[in-house]
Amino acid sequence: MALDHYVSLGRSGLRVSPFCLGTMTFGEEWGFGSDPEASHSILDYYVERGGNFIDTANTYNRGHSEKIIGDYLAQDASRRGRLVIATKFAANMHQADPNSGGAGRKAIVSAAENSLRRLRTCYIDVYWLHWWDSFTPIEETLQALDDLVRSGKVRYIGFSDTPAWKVAQAQTIALFRGWAPLIALQIEYSLLERTVEGELVPMARDLGLGITPWSPLRSGVLSGKYTRQNTSATSSGRTAWISRNLNEDAFRVVDAVAGVARDAGATAAQVALAWVRSRPGVSSTILGTRTIEQLRDNLAALEVRLTDTQLRSLDDVSRPRLSFPADFLGNALTASYGGMTIDGVALPANPLAAAKSGEVY
Repeated sequence: MALDHYVSLGRSGLRVSPFCLGTMTFGEEWGFGSDPEASHSILDYYVERGGNFIDTANTYNRGHSEKIIGDYLAQDASRRGRLVIATKFAANMHQADPNSGGAGRKAIVSAAENSLRRLRTCYIDVYWLHWWDSFTPIEETLQALDDLVRSGKVRYIGFSDTPAWKVAQAQTIALFRGWAPLIALQIEYSLLERTVEGELVPMARDLGLGITPWSPLRSGVLSGKYTRQNTSATSSGRTAWISRNLNEDAFRVVDAVAGVARDAGATAAQVALAWVRSRPGVSSTILGTRTIEQLRDNLAALEVRLTDTQLRSLDDVSRPRLSFPADFLGNALTASYGGMTIDGVALPANPLAAAKSGEVY
């Protein structure tokens, strides 16, 4: 697979690259990241190899990430039409202003106008709710987004970091009222964050939402640079993000990834990315890189083909404890279809069922 082997984003007509370029590292205001010149070089490298999906947010480096992308688009008028630009709203850009953040109509419209200004474009391809705003009625959020779509300022909408029940509620309301539907779901997903498989992933697949995982390397913990002997973050601005994941459970997964990488002739980062890309429902995985070297290594994951045995070993070592009723429903399938194969899934025999029909009262 190559970067220009495009995929449909969810149940929509929007085609995107299998790897999306995440740009939280564009700008240095947060203490880590790349300056504008280096960021433009990363954009050049990604686009020259066929990449077309760029993800940012209004809050990334206080708006500088969006501005860097906007300046890049302005250098060549033909770039805008070829690229899918996604950004997010909900983060508050101003202290002590309760209407500057969140998902109310006033905040959404203001955030969209400011993002359009920084991005130097007249429309946003995918506009994400960055996270659920529990203070705002979901109907208000959806109608404001629908108005932006109808005005032509936004093409598609998606949700990020929102509970499955709220996403399902929002999609149902949007479809019932004829408003713009969600086409995608952005969630943290990696070998070290698999609890999304309990509710969010099955929900997204059932509702036709393309999944775009963020932090597939768990802030770099799965990149191969960290070991039990080396737990020092390479960037002071991300120390807290990384240190929270450096524990024995994580290192067991890191060891398994390193073992598969040796067998596959790949880097640890490539193996971790190939695993995420193989997961059901995943459309486009978001890569966050600070250098072209990191991007080059990550993009090579598109050529990595993990065997069933390798995938199974990674699945086993990283298997999460899911919330009820995930495990219960797995056993319930055996009670319903034990000893049969349904939709390609072979289920073990149900030991509680009667062996013969005559044994049933």
